[in-house]
Amino acid sequence: MSLVKIQTNTHLPKRIILVRHGESSGNADRNVRGTTPTHKFELTEKGIEQAKQTGIRIKKLISENDNNWKVFFYVSPLERTRKTLREIGGSFPTRRVMGVKEEPRLRDLNFGNYHDPASIGKIQKERFTYGRFYYRVPGGETGAEVYDRISDFLETLWRDVDMNRHHHNPNKELNLVIVSHGLASQVFLMKWFKWTVEQFEYLNNLGNCEFRVMELGAGGEYSLAVHHTDEEMLEWGMSPEMIADQKWRANANRGTLNDHCPWYLDAFFDHLADSNDKDDEDVKSNNSYLPLA
Repeated sequence: MSLVKIQTNTHLPKRIILVRHGESSGNADRNVRGTTPTHKFELTEKGIEQAKQTGIRIKKLISENDNNWKVFFYVSPLERTRKTLREIGGSFPTRRVMGVKEEPRLRDLNFGNYHDPASIGKIQKERFTYGRFYYRVPGGETGAEVYDRISDFLETLWRDVDMNRHHHNPNKELNLVIVSHGLASQVFLMKWFKWTVEQFEYLNNLGNCEFRVMELGAGGEYSLAVHHTDEEMLEWGMSPEMIADQKWRANANRGTLNDHCPWYLDAFFDHLADSNDKDDEDVKSNNSYLPLA
């Protein structure tokens, strides 16, 4: 068993970097949503420049202290994400790029088809009042449905890692760059770090071409705190408890549970009685008769 774990760990990417696309025509002009399908929004000139600069920043980040690095890209199929990837990719020499995989499950929240520009403001207000996770955009989907497909994508991502579909040489540092959308990136982090729906609702959207860096810590867990500061994470809407968990992850052994993480237990109970050895044995005995769910 330990041999298998060691072999799997050798394939772990050093970083998983989540990038939102550059400014699109739909970001710059709400009226575009009434005439252009959302999957066809183009990058603006500003968005193109944002993507170029982001490519430079990401390359600097992953190459600064290592000469033996590689990068593999995942990208949403929408026009604005593909164009963002194209501009980001201009910073990377061909020999450094292991591959690119278009992934439809990384697409943006479906906002329906065409929308009367006058109704968009009302929809956005309702969405934030009702709750972004559960609100269904008229003719579109909910944040919960995005969560389901991102969860499914994560299963594929881990199969790709475990089966070494990135052709990762353990002697080289592999970096995965996922170019998608603001909500998709937030949901990705929510699923990965087991954040609650309530915690998700407090998160701020990523700016155009803003990115989040999940970096492998000393013990084999991924953490936002390896690269990002407390101030940055607070600006994203993360609570002090969430930030403390990220700091714990930066040095935690892979697969361990943070006993001091309040939303794993405390958030669901006002109090629990102190346990003793007899209580523990009773729980084990009772659980042995519970049906599998």
